[in-house]
Amino acid sequence: MAVETIEVASTGNRCHLVHDGRVAVVVDPPRDVALVEEAAAAAGLEVAAVAETHVHEDQVSGALALARRHGADLLLSAAEPVAHERVGVRDGDVLTYGGIEVRVLDTPGHTRHHQAFLARVDGRGPDLLLSGGSLLPGTVGRTDLGDPRLAEVLAGAQWHSVQRLARLDPTTLLLPTHGPSSTVGDQLTTHPALLTERETFVTDLVAGLGAVPRHHPRLDRLNRTGAGAAEPRSARPVTAEQVTDAVLAGSWVVDLRRRDDFARAHLPGSVNVEYSAQFATYVGWLVPWDDDIVLLTDTPGDLGPALRDLARIGIDGVGAHVVTEPAPLTARYRRADWAAYREARELSAATGTRPPVVVDVRQRDEWLDGHLPGALHLPVHEVEELGRRMPPGELWVHCRSGYRAGIAASLLHRAGRDVVHVDDSWERVGELRIATTPTAA
Repeated sequence: MAVETIEVASTGNRCHLVHDGRVAVVVDPPRDVALVEEAAAAAGLEVAAVAETHVHEDQVSGALALARRHGADLLLSAAEPVAHERVGVRDGDVLTYGGIEVRVLDTPGHTRHHQAFLARVDGRGPDLLLSGGSLLPGTVGRTDLGDPRLAEVLAGAQWHSVQRLARLDPTTLLLPTHGPSSTVGDQLTTHPALLTERETFVTDLVAGLGAVPRHHPRLDRLNRTGAGAAEPRSARPVTAEQVTDAVLAGSWVVDLRRRDDFARAHLPGSVNVEYSAQFATYVGWLVPWDDDIVLLTDTPGDLGPALRDLARIGIDGVGAHVVTEPAPLTARYRRADWAAYREARELSAATGTRPPVVVDVRQRDEWLDGHLPGALHLPVHEVEELGRRMPPGELWVHCRSGYRAGIAASLLHRAGRDVVHVDDSWERVGELRIATTPTAA
């Protein structure tokens, strides 16, 4: 197959290298262009062109850096206002690189000037559709990132763009920036935009949009100025005393350790965002952009990946400290599972005392699907701002898996609240026959 795919799990993106065995067109590369260059070198490819389907809001783009390093064309919609050089392309343009023919298709919706690229290699099929955030397997990219006021207008444009792409040869290989590969034919009988009238599709799509992560608008501005062409700033070593000073100064001291280790013992005033593929998303979402960040861990091997993932969303130059023994990890809070919650609730019913106060930190759509009777809804990204509104007393904090609840519990604990981190799967609620209630949207 004439394509190499690079998956970047921390941002949920995929970069594709379409090639003829000699030269490659790279579509939507991440900031760490070494990933692309290593893949190209392994396949014996020269980077001839770099194409951006849109100005990204969920990652710092590596397109400008890659194009400059290899003297390659940078293809981007001519309508996009950017402050760096590019080859401005328009609907219907056809460009050729070696044996690769690339046709530009305007597909507005995910963003105002979104484009897809239809590639054919050596004049043979099947064609390759680099769809960016337009046509995705079973769904489409959200339409509210650039300007929430345009969400409905762009949702309508997204519907028309999917209709257009669905008219391509069904054997066309679908290569989106988000989600797995598929074919255009696979979408014809399953995709909601192809099975639903435009008005219904728009209404359903906009109603299902969740909160926009705080760092996304900032990434749009960084990419329009070509900030990704600069190397990320290195982390700065921070001593134990400086970590303490950072806490006292109100900086964000982010502990990367496992959530159970953090609950058992942590530095007072620190916040837990366990290192995982979701790490950068939640740090970017929760921490105000200009605030100082210090990363804390007892596992040096986690620091490199954590710093790389933060750089992918434009956060670099942070402090870093590796905890060694002895360390002043004197704060702690309780962890529990759903069986313990059920016991606590039954005890309160038997003794006539107040039942546990439950704080559900999942997103709105998850809450609407079903939640515990009497639970308080506080999405994790709102905990820092609205956690003070929670009633007095002990708070039992949960999400779907325990990961977000760990973040939220640490934030509430930092604010002086007595918390119980429910570190258990939401599915266990049904298994233990704990009642839930759905909520009409």
